[in-house]
This record gives sequence, C-alpha cells and structure tokens, in this order.
Amino acid sequence: MNAVLQTVALTKRFYSAGTPLDSTHATLALDGLDLEVPESSMYALVGPNGAGKTTAIKILMNLFRPSSGQSLVFGRNSGALSPADFARIGYVSENQVLPPWMTVGYLMEYLRPFYPTWDPARATQLLRQLDLPLDRKLKHLSRGMYMKASLATALAFRPRLIVLDEPFTGLDALVRDELIESLLESADGATVFISSHDLAEIESFSSHVGFLHRGRLQSSEELSALSARFREIEVTCEEATQPAEKTAAGKSPALPQPWPAQWLAPGRAGAVVRFADSQFDAESTPEKIHALFGPGCRIDVTPMPLRSIFIAITKANREEAN
Repeated sequence: MNAVLQTVALTKRFYSAGTPLDSTHATLALDGLDLEVPESSMYALVGPNGAGKTTAIKILMNLFRPSSGQSLVFGRNSGALSPADFARIGYVSENQVLPPWMTVGYLMEYLRPFYPTWDPARATQLLRQLDLPLDRKLKHLSRGMYMKASLATALAFRPRLIVLDEPFTGLDALVRDELIESLLESADGATVFISSHDLAEIESFSSHVGFLHRGRLQSSEELSALSARFREIEVTCEEATQPAEKTAAGKSPALPQPWPAQWLAPGRAGAVVRFADSQFDAESTPEKIHALFGPGCRIDVTPMPLRSIFIAITKANREEAN
C-alpha cells in the first residue's frame, strides 16, 4: 500500500533568538522521525504534550522547514507542493485562523473558486448538518462553531488527504460527535491523518495509530493489532501478604526480578501486582507469570482501551528516561 504521508529521518531544531545555528542549546522537537501513513487509512498520531506532533504536521504542510531529513506528501517533497497538491488537502488545526470579518456563508463562497473539486451539494449538506449560521461573522462564533466552520471548509471539496491537528480540543461531547460524523461521511476513501488528545474519540474510527515520544516514533501499527497485543494483567498472590515478606518499613515487597521489558508500568499493592503486557500471548504470558510469581497466583486479564495503552507507554518512556 502506498504512503500518502512519509517522513524519513526527519529532524527539527528550534533556536532561541540570538542563538547560533550550531549551538547545542537548541530545542530538539523531532529526532529522526520515520513515519508512513498508508493510503486510505485513518491514522492517529498520539503522544504527550511536547512530543512533536504539531511540528511534524506543520513540516508536512510546508508551514515549517525541517532541519534535516525528508517529508513527503503524495510522494512529493512537502516543500515543493504545488497549488494543485494543496487543492487536494483539507487541513484544520486547533489554532485555525479564519478572516474574522467574513460570515460563514461568505467564507464558503469565497473559497469555492480555489478548489476544482468543490462540491456545492456537499457544502450545503455540511452547513446544515453542522448547524452553522450562514449570516454570522466568524469573529462572533463560539469555539465549537468556529471549529465546525473550519471543518466544513476543509471537507466541502472532498479532499484526498484530510489533516487534523487537535481538532477536538476544548469542545463539548456533542460538538465532537458532530465533527466526527461529518468527517466519516466525507472521508470516502480519503486518507485521514489526525493528532489528538481525545483518545476515546479517535479510537472509535482510527485504523492505525502511532505513538510519538520526544520526537521519535515509538510504535506504528494497525489499531486492531495494537489492541490485540496489549492486556492489563492483575496478579494476586496471597502468600505475598505474610508478615515475613514485609519490608522493615511495613511496605509491600519489591517486584520479582528479572522483570520482563514488555511488562509496562508495574505497580504493587500488597498481594496484588498490576502491569500492562505489551506482547500478550494467551499461552506464554501465564507461563511467564507463574514462573516469576509462583504457581499459586491468580491471574486476571483485561483488554485495554487506547487511553490505557497510551498511559502505560508514556509511563514506561518516562521511567526509561529517568
């Protein structure tokens, strides 16, 4: 499958005013990012604040220049995208800037000539579906209405690539649902690339997910495969509560060693140990647990939503960094 978006060893450094370009004090936002977004996928890029998500998107959209490496859109260098290329891209960010003096209706009519594939019927449908007031100026719109207007302008010409940078930030549940419904109806084979902190929302429609941490891609795969290999494990060993196994301070004993690297974010409270298994296997995982904790322990296995997976990976990355 062809990659609609691709980065190769993409690096971006930000320098403070007056700092020499060869300075070692630059802020490293992207650190050799290798990313591929398959055609017709709905790819979610997630990561903690400061991970580099917005920086990567702005380089791909030719808003930032990379320090080194490549960024490709439709197989072309993003710095050389033509007006015809941009006419196939719908882009919405949380800090979208629209002409404040225009009304919603005027904005839609103003943009229409710029896009050869503009679909008047679809534009009308979006305005009605999102309940947008045609005669209201953009500067008088609420946050939710403003994002609705931004999305409507990005979907009315049926783009082949839809790029959304934190589109749900600060929106109530109803507005988020309306935006997602409009997005899914407009996708129709288009590639969707979205960064968002609303993990429960993007889990409902994403086909692929990539985890970005400190400018590096930790993993990238189909969401179904990610969900299949992650499980929350709870191990209960009653013998661990015996006084002889308590520490001098009265705390629970330490985790058994050696602790497998694929068991993330472990925690212990008395007889109970919880962790996220990032490589769960129905046969081998229980065997490993019994070998480490003993044959008499009870094992409870629970599927993990994307939010829990994200938290486990983020905690593991922080612990590794420390």
